[in-house]
Amino acid sequence: MSSNITSVRKRNGSVVPFDSEKITQAIQKAFIEVTHDPHEEDAQAVTETVVADIEAKSDAQQGDYTPSVEEIQDFVERAIMERGFYDVGKAYIIYRFEHAKIREHEKEEAQEKIERSELVVEKRNGEKELFSIAKLKKAVEGAAKGYEKEIDVDKIVEQCRSEIFDGITTKEIARAVVLSARSFIERDPAYAHVASRLLFHTVVYKDVLGSEYTEGLDREGEYRKAFVRNMKEGVERKLVDERILDFDLERMAAYMKPERDDLLRYLGAETLLDRYFLRDKSDKHHHRIIETPQIMWMRIAMGLAIEEDKKEERAEAFYDILSTLRLVSSTPTLFHAGTPHAQLSSCYLGVTDDSLESIYKTYKDVADLSKWSGGIGWAWNKVRATGARVKTTQIESQGVIPFLKIQDSSTVAINRSGRRRGAACMYIEPWHFDVEDFIELRKNTGDERRRTHELNTANWIPDLFMKRVRDNEMWSLFSPDETPDLPELYGAAFEKKYHEYEQKGLRGELAIFKQIKAADLWKKIIVQLFETGHPWITFKDPSNVRSPQDHAGVVHSSNLCTEITLNTKADEEVAVCNLGSVNLRLHMTEDGKLDQEKIKDTVMTGMRMLDNVISINFYPIKEARTSNMRHRPVGLGVMGLQDALFIKGITFDSDEAVTFADESMEMISYYAILGSSQLAKERGTYQSYKGSKWDRNILPVDTLDLLEKERGEKVLVDRTERMDWAPVRESIKKYGMRNSNCMAIAPTATISNIAGCFPTIEPIYKNIYVKANISGNFIVMNHYLVEDLKGEGLWNDEMLELIKAHEGNLEHISSVPQWIKEKHKEVFQINPQRLVQIAAHRGKWIDQSQSLNIFYNGSSGKELSEVYFYAWQTGLKTTYYLRTLGASSIEQSTVAIAKQKNLEKKDAAAAAVEGVKQQLGVEEKPQEPAPERAEKVATKAAPKLCAIEDPSCESCQ
Repeated sequence: MSSNITSVRKRNGSVVPFDSEKITQAIQKAFIEVTHDPHEEDAQAVTETVVADIEAKSDAQQGDYTPSVEEIQDFVERAIMERGFYDVGKAYIIYRFEHAKIREHEKEEAQEKIERSELVVEKRNGEKELFSIAKLKKAVEGAAKGYEKEIDVDKIVEQCRSEIFDGITTKEIARAVVLSARSFIERDPAYAHVASRLLFHTVVYKDVLGSEYTEGLDREGEYRKAFVRNMKEGVERKLVDERILDFDLERMAAYMKPERDDLLRYLGAETLLDRYFLRDKSDKHHHRIIETPQIMWMRIAMGLAIEEDKKEERAEAFYDILSTLRLVSSTPTLFHAGTPHAQLSSCYLGVTDDSLESIYKTYKDVADLSKWSGGIGWAWNKVRATGARVKTTQIESQGVIPFLKIQDSSTVAINRSGRRRGAACMYIEPWHFDVEDFIELRKNTGDERRRTHELNTANWIPDLFMKRVRDNEMWSLFSPDETPDLPELYGAAFEKKYHEYEQKGLRGELAIFKQIKAADLWKKIIVQLFETGHPWITFKDPSNVRSPQDHAGVVHSSNLCTEITLNTKADEEVAVCNLGSVNLRLHMTEDGKLDQEKIKDTVMTGMRMLDNVISINFYPIKEARTSNMRHRPVGLGVMGLQDALFIKGITFDSDEAVTFADESMEMISYYAILGSSQLAKERGTYQSYKGSKWDRNILPVDTLDLLEKERGEKVLVDRTERMDWAPVRESIKKYGMRNSNCMAIAPTATISNIAGCFPTIEPIYKNIYVKANISGNFIVMNHYLVEDLKGEGLWNDEMLELIKAHEGNLEHISSVPQWIKEKHKEVFQINPQRLVQIAAHRGKWIDQSQSLNIFYNGSSGKELSEVYFYAWQTGLKTTYYLRTLGASSIEQSTVAIAKQKNLEKKDAAAAAVEGVKQQLGVEEKPQEPAPERAEKVATKAAPKLCAIEDPSCESCQ
């Protein structure tokens, strides 16, 4: 049977393909044991239940889930009991118990054989040899070079030894030693580097460089030969674009720096192995890796330089900033650059017109875009409201909600690039007559026909609404078919037209019209936001007034992650996000300052890479290509802000942090805009440049004054400039701009793991947390905190346990100095208004927006309202998720209600399982690898800081 679960984690930590047939066979054996009949239909039905349960758990964790063998067996036990086969369930439990005892006995025998030097292992070529502790220790010692003071080699070896069994393969030993090193990462950050090296040397290099690769060989020589060989083989197997062969591969191989693999910590190394390296799948039993980190970076660099005149020279420049982790492209670019199907973009924005043709075209367009990995942001402001007359049929419209229900089902059905289901956010303006129903779309109660449990939702709020909420005035709701120009207007023009329609409504001249208190509607938004995390609050007027492209159309919505603000036109233009992020951590000098020359080089090179993405990219629909070629927008962002503040010794909630966010973004903005202008000198301006704000000598920082004028109120952000912008303005005046938009700060949940920095622009979430990936869970400590504690002579096992006990919060650990507590505050210890203030000072330099989560540790609706009002007053264009610590936090699962209706039945089955176990006197202990047992600590899992932040996500990161 088919399933979206692709992998399963074995007891030794290795990951193998998921095969539901093995579950069926095990169940049939249990039936045969009791009834002497395999009960094939019953066994298949139980299997289907098990697969559905596993998929439900995967859905609840947004795809961030690889089931273990033990978990699957737990599901099987429960499913058998649910169907009333108690004797069969009893047999299955006994079977598990007996086999657990057998495994424990085999483990003891293996340890005895190791002592006698009699344990046999199988090499990759099938040959057998005796297991050697000395050889294992030598491998660990090699990986620990440079970290001898921090690393206890013997502990890693002893941990690995406990996982060895007779007949184990050298490949399984390799995984065991990596997992053993990984289990100590919580004790010292050095173990993350050692585990990464072990992963590459014992797993990756063996595959890529050859099965007989050993540390003693010419690593660099073999590395370079493998690059040339695998690129050629990749073209033959249609994994790599044939144009890669136009490069001088020998030159590219010679330019690679294999030692840069050491820049990756374990989490980044494991992420690349699990998801990013190209694999040869011609052998269905073994998907051979054909890339190392440096081969991957070079493949991406060549893919982005594939249409350059001096392609080798440009590829080398791109390689340098990618392989040093100074800038990391978004996930679609990492996946597909240099491959035959170069879908390199992250997100798409569109708008639906008020016609059945446009609505159903939207479904198809969203499906096509989702199919090729795109995250979706879509505006439904134009679709007529409930009760509006349909002229052709003379019946009343059912409004926008039923159409969004269809969109929800359609989006869920799409599997993006075979990696995860579609993800989308739908936008509506608060004057739409259906807005109250829209606000409740994500509720877990009510009419299921009017609920969308998978779609994200956002309000696209004009300034007038915020003013009326503040002034406790009435608010009027309309149907778009009677107010068709409201979606196309903003600022003063919107307010004037809104007043006109309002007067018509009050005079009875509109068929669909309603008035409510603006404050009451706002309260509904805030309440639903707190309960479900939706709808997100985004602001229409700042997004349009400050847009460089105000001459070329209207911004009707943001994107899936609320950092993109680009024009869209129904059935004509679908906007496209092309993203990459600068790693601030690696642009700090030793004395804690920004390295301006390094930022200049990284940003200007990055702008060239992003502009190339537009030309090289595959576009799933023609409207996306039309829009991208006409305007050529890109979104250069940042990550690692928290790292930079740690390096500077600045607390996140300080005035100094506001200044640094302002200063760093100004510098990035300066060189991003200058870089685009220099590209225009070389390549020409984008098609719609004439008449843009750029053409009118209006830069992002200037648009705050425009917003103030349009709004008629002060925007609470100062206009301080620290750099001389005259050269930038002069360059634009002389050469124009290559890109309509240059900057957007996206979530970086995955690429920040690769880059070894904290995600995006947010404070640290937890100082200690459990990280889940395909190979299992392990504990991650804030390594900056560890270094500070070491400096005070306070870092030891006792301190680690104290931090675990307090779940990372240092506030009540008396032995920790106050300055460390202040420096390492977690995000819920920081006033959310401070985060807004920092974002606003950063935002004045950005021509698009920021994916800004709001973190609130409280339950006051008034306080929460004040946070969002402050965001509006400071001129922010968008906000993203609301993160709370309340019982109804959005971290709770919102899987479909239909999947929850069997909970009581499942609980009863689980109770029956436990009853049987007690009846049998079985005291079952989970048979996990020792590294996994060590990871069962009282720490919270890392947060999902993105709508699609799971490791299988491809959008915006």
